[in-house]
Amino acid sequence: MLRAQVYLAILAAFAIRLLVVIFTYRSLPDADKHYEAFGWEMGWVARALASGHGFSSPYYPWSGPTAMQPPLYPFFLSLIFRIFGIYTLTSAFVTLTINSLLSAVTCIPVYFSAEYSLGPRPARIAAWVWAFYPFAIYFSACRVWEYSLTCLLFTTCFCIAQRIHGTLNPLAWLGWGALFGITALSNTTTLSTLPFLLALALYRVRKRGRPWLLNGTLTLLAAVAVLTPWTVRNYRALGVLVPVRDNFWLELYIDNFGNAYLDHSSPPSAGGRGYPADNPAELRKYLALGETAYLAEKHALAMYDIHHNPRFSFLALKTLRRIVYYWTGYWSFSAAELHDQPYEPWSVFYVSSMTLLMMLGVRSLWRSNRIACIPYLVLIGAFPLTYYITHPLLDYRQPIEPAVIVFAVAGVMSMKRKSVRAGAAEMLAPEPK
Repeated sequence: MLRAQVYLAILAAFAIRLLVVIFTYRSLPDADKHYEAFGWEMGWVARALASGHGFSSPYYPWSGPTAMQPPLYPFFLSLIFRIFGIYTLTSAFVTLTINSLLSAVTCIPVYFSAEYSLGPRPARIAAWVWAFYPFAIYFSACRVWEYSLTCLLFTTCFCIAQRIHGTLNPLAWLGWGALFGITALSNTTTLSTLPFLLALALYRVRKRGRPWLLNGTLTLLAAVAVLTPWTVRNYRALGVLVPVRDNFWLELYIDNFGNAYLDHSSPPSAGGRGYPADNPAELRKYLALGETAYLAEKHALAMYDIHHNPRFSFLALKTLRRIVYYWTGYWSFSAAELHDQPYEPWSVFYVSSMTLLMMLGVRSLWRSNRIACIPYLVLIGAFPLTYYITHPLLDYRQPIEPAVIVFAVAGVMSMKRKSVRAGAAEMLAPEPK
């Protein structure tokens, strides 16, 4: 059963997020920018759904069917639009309020995840840390995107992954696979962790001498069964096989040999590359070719870059920069960067501090309980791989922030234990004569 402090953490989390919502929701409906802050591509698709155009138009002009975004959050947002109006202030308030509620309820899987690995007291601390975690507050109370929904679903999947080896009930394994499939319909990248977490669970089942193959198969089949209807829809609408979304090669093309925003490290031959959302020429090309042909062109251009550009050391260096940014928040302290992002030094300090505490927690948990530590390492190791080679914004770290918090709590607790032991040793040490 949940302890009273966890319920209090949920209430506190929702209250602080709702307070932030009151100050932010009015800025979302901005017609001058085509309502981009109201969910960007997801908001435009939700508008199309609510207007009767189907799952289409990932950019502001009306266009054909799309698979550029996973479907779960746009359908959720379109339901709000249908009830409270498209791009209205009421819809903005309701959307951010529901995001905030989902983020607050995430205290529950954060607690259970930490309890399994660290014990009840650190688990309560982790739940309270999540309640007041700045990233969790900002990305739920200020941004219209799938962060809160994915975080709740994914952290719940992880809690089940920690414990699923303890049951042979086929329904439990089926439910876990189905939940992972639903989570992938919110954020496709989460699916990258399923093979590793499933392998760990099946290894522990087999090590106990219990049958494992059937339940592992059921988990995979359940995940595939959840994803199949959307894959069929994409094939019928676009004429190509797209399991969930189809924009990977666009991201790879723009963010590797192209000059990403405030990134001037690409070769001069790259020229200007941009997304249809912010590049009028690319938008005209997208509308003229249609999504399938447009993305096929980006696939071909990305492969040409990879095969014909000799600067593989450049790609390796750029990937390393993304990894550093993902875990420290540091990209550049150039004048242009600081002008555009004046709070970046503080962000670098904050993100780097959390990463340092996380690493201390990894060391502490690895020494005390390797079995509990390994699933967390799977999350922080496998999940970011897609973003290391495409787009490493801190936004996209949100699904694994609960794991970062649990490790950080473990790191702080280990430092506290060392401090106590050092104080005790000092008290017991004989006084010099």
